[in-house]
Amino acid sequence: MLSYQHGFHAGNLADVQKHALLATMLDYMTQKDKPVSYIETHAGRALYDLSGEQSQKTGEAAQGIEKVGQWFKGSHPYARARRAIAKTHGANMYPGSPAIAQALLRPTDQLHLAELHPQEFSHLKEATAASPSMAGLHIKQIDGMQFAQSVCPPEPRRGLMLIDPSYEVKTEFEDFPSQIYKLHRKWNVGIIALWYPVLKNGTHLPLVDGMKRANFPKCLHHEVRFRPAQKGHGMHGSGMFIINAPWGVADEAARLTKLFNVL
Repeated sequence: MLSYQHGFHAGNLADVQKHALLATMLDYMTQKDKPVSYIETHAGRALYDLSGEQSQKTGEAAQGIEKVGQWFKGSHPYARARRAIAKTHGANMYPGSPAIAQALLRPTDQLHLAELHPQEFSHLKEATAASPSMAGLHIKQIDGMQFAQSVCPPEPRRGLMLIDPSYEVKTEFEDFPSQIYKLHRKWNVGIIALWYPVLKNGTHLPLVDGMKRANFPKCLHHEVRFRPAQKGHGMHGSGMFIINAPWGVADEAARLTKLFNVL
């Protein structure tokens, strides 16, 4: 428990899928003149130095965003968020999902972030404080799913929750569908996005089966496959379930599928 640090994996191909879909959803939600609640249960440190020791040790960013960054150009919200982070923090800094959200949300929106790991939590506070200020920024050092249950339904009710755990606890693959069902019952209008790794040994399959059996409304299920980052790595793909998927995200998912298929 609490041994995982995303700095070794930041900017990998799983991040590319997850962050492209997240940015697309946030872009759509902020086009209307209505406030948004963004909730993240496993926030990490928000900013990652791709020139740093952790990133250089694994080389996952080199095979990920540094290789396929041309997929996202101009006005694409993922590209806009990365440009905003580079302007504020430097070109080598890669934004995790809290930083992407902070870059794309407006001062009137609410940003709720949870991170349990003490070191990652400290970095998260530092990173968010150094980014453009938001009146509605709330950060807690707490278990992510406990936090999710406590904050739902948020105010405003219009919003998005990202659940992006490390899956250090193997029972999470069995437990998450029922936990998300409870969240959805409390917040039936909310967009709930769950990321999971596609693993060679099939450990993720109970989660996939459980989410499908729950039959959530307007639920987009998207998976991409790619070569393992290093020989012997068990992750060879990335998946997301998005409940109440907003307009436009299915098109972006289809575009990503085509791009990943030709890697």
